[in-house]
Amino acid sequence: MLPTWLLYATAVLFIVLAGTALFFFTLTRGALILRTVAGQADSAAAHVYPIYSNMRLIRLVDWQPIIAAILLFQYDRLVSAITSGLRQTDLRGKKVLITSCAFGNVIPRVVQASTDAGASRVLVADIILNELQHARTKLPAFAGRVDYIEENATAMTLADGSVDANVIFFLLHELPHELKGEALREACRVLAPGGKLYLAEFHRPEPWVLRALSWTYFKVFEPLGLALWDTHDPVRQLQAMEGFSCERRTVFFGNFQVIVATRKGPQ
Repeated sequence: MLPTWLLYATAVLFIVLAGTALFFFTLTRGALILRTVAGQADSAAAHVYPIYSNMRLIRLVDWQPIIAAILLFQYDRLVSAITSGLRQTDLRGKKVLITSCAFGNVIPRVVQASTDAGASRVLVADIILNELQHARTKLPAFAGRVDYIEENATAMTLADGSVDANVIFFLLHELPHELKGEALREACRVLAPGGKLYLAEFHRPEPWVLRALSWTYFKVFEPLGLALWDTHDPVRQLQAMEGFSCERRTVFFGNFQVIVATRKGPQ
């Protein structure tokens, strides 16, 4: 028979995990289901979870240990792959775009890497004003070098070829399928010749156990993400666009990917 303390500890752990799962389901897929039932799914931001739009929830959830755990403690590795690429690029006098805010320290790290490489301006774009305001609180050291713009990633107003690097960190898996391609086309349209798109996302895991767990997670919490495994593979979509070359790096048994798409310059 198990010791009483172990039974209590197991029960407490189960309650904590179940409560956490219910919390995130309520504020992610559950909220989208309610919007659809209530007939509120027609706005441009209808697909955005409440945890990305409500300032109180943003501040509650945006805690580095939580974000690292959600990405199976590969967060730092994924961000480092992007910032390393930025630092190795000559960005002197050029502009860098961050398309859609993301939780954790990815934004300040990308801004730091961009300015270290000589970038004159960094543009932070998001469809949700609260996200931009929250991002601003992370970047006091870069005041005057960062512009915050309220933009829809699938229909940006930035001019063609106006930035030399574009970073998208875990956005595509939350977009409706018809908008995934639109976001990629816009991300590439605003790139100047020779510019690079840095894209971090989920990927189809190699071990069957991890694949089964990931499939279950997506089915429950992020059903729009499974399409990245096959029908809406970002590399396949990027390669279908003329004038782009792609490199893909997978990490943690293939569970995550970092894609670098380069816009070819004039021949």
